[in-house]
Amino acid sequence: MKKAVFTQALLNAALTALYIVGIALFFFYASQMFGPDGKSPLIPVMMLLLFVSSAAITGFLVLGRPILWYLDGRKSDALSLLGSTIGILLVLAVLTGVVLAMMNA
Repeated sequence: MKKAVFTQALLNAALTALYIVGIALFFFYASQMFGPDGKSPLIPVMMLLLFVSSAAITGFLVLGRPILWYLDGRKSDALSLLGSTIGILLVLAVLTGVVLAMMNA
């Protein structure tokens, strides 16, 4: 695999992970920001808007460049980038699980 492809995959995965951390922190502190009872009808609206926006943002971060490269004829690089980005995200998920397991042991 080319170094540029792996570097781009690292960047894509890092930005995606950073976005996920931001959303997770938002959820973690949401009750402190909006109150613990959560009885506003706007909460489900906000949650659905956040869900749709998150799907679009993470889709762009993970799929955007591979699709462009694929359409530009760089099919091998595009598939390598997509696979590498997904692989890095899976490694981050496993590492997060290991850290959680160690914290609860």
